[in-house]
Amino acid sequence: MEDTVLVVNCGSSSLKLALFDDQHRKLASALAERLGQKDAFARVEGREEIIPLDPGASHDQALNTLVAALRDQGLMASAPTAIGHRVVHGGETFREAVLLDDDVMDAIEDCAGLAPLHNPVNLSGIRATLAQFPEVPQTAVFDTAFHQTLPKRAFLYALPEAWYRDWGIRRYGFHGTSHAFMAAEAARLLGKTPATTSIISAHLGNGCSITAIRDGISVDTSMGLTPLEGLVMGTRSGDVDPGLFDFLRSKGIAADEVHRVLNQESGLLGLSGQTNDMRSLCELADHGHEPSQTAIDVFCFRLARYVGAMMASLSQLDALVFTGGIGENSARIRAETINHLKLIGFELSHDLNKHHGEFSGRRVESPDSRFPVLVIPTNEELVIAREASRLAGTAALG
Repeated sequence: MEDTVLVVNCGSSSLKLALFDDQHRKLASALAERLGQKDAFARVEGREEIIPLDPGASHDQALNTLVAALRDQGLMASAPTAIGHRVVHGGETFREAVLLDDDVMDAIEDCAGLAPLHNPVNLSGIRATLAQFPEVPQTAVFDTAFHQTLPKRAFLYALPEAWYRDWGIRRYGFHGTSHAFMAAEAARLLGKTPATTSIISAHLGNGCSITAIRDGISVDTSMGLTPLEGLVMGTRSGDVDPGLFDFLRSKGIAADEVHRVLNQESGLLGLSGQTNDMRSLCELADHGHEPSQTAIDVFCFRLARYVGAMMASLSQLDALVFTGGIGENSARIRAETINHLKLIGFELSHDLNKHHGEFSGRRVESPDSRFPVLVIPTNEELVIAREASRLAGTAALG
């Protein structure tokens, strides 16, 4: 029987599964989308069949459907030997991945107030998987754990100290598994060890964050108490003046409505009035749609400004790294962002930026650039699979 590792990633309206072998090579993946909506569906990657789900299908139902589909198609012949779960918020409780037990699940639930859109669905996926595979060691891997090395000067807000002491109000940071992967992969590509490598890692997708990594550890990051702070994102505003809440309240808009708009109707979608998809925005901008070009301009300028800010936390910079769906695939966004950073000494190669890959060592800077610029595909699932294998082995020895 082949040893396998199952990775479970629950989003607010989606569920992703990835199956790895004992060498951490991906064997299969499956996805359920639009959960909680009338048109929910599931599919196995590489197969044409779309599997309809019941209207309003839950994460539990989606998990059972996807596992059954993997089994029916011969992609999952037996129970996995380890399971890893992505959990968005671990507060200050978790500095690393841990094996799941009742106490850990209670602590994840206690952090739900810090990530109300994420931790409850992460727990739904955990409970459903535990019911499906009760004998398999299961691991929680936290988005926030990598950032628990932030110094106080980077994680404290200038607020009454009691708010931090009593309620844990501070900056936590997210996308930790992606940034951790960037730290290790950039070091490999640069011929260094992670402990001697310092980078700025820009994870750009529908959610976006940027992190200063000094000697392999996170020392500053753009996201804060929640994933709303920081860069412009697909539907999230990023940084706004907190006085906005009082102003909008004077206009009769309640705080919960402001929160909804900042999370779901802002960012690229709000600026463009059209879409949160960067590819579509670029096409619209090329056809003269001014709000779409404005959205791109704001996105790139804010990103460049944060690159400059992250340099304050580093004593050297070995590379600026782009990753995530936008970071990996949009030469235009990289070029427009770097264009704001010429004073610092960044320069791109036009050809390498358009045709980057392993042949170039994933480097896209020009010979005149003061610093290397890398484009590295992220692999958060691999990080989770490795942690699940490691902890399952520890559990077996115990």
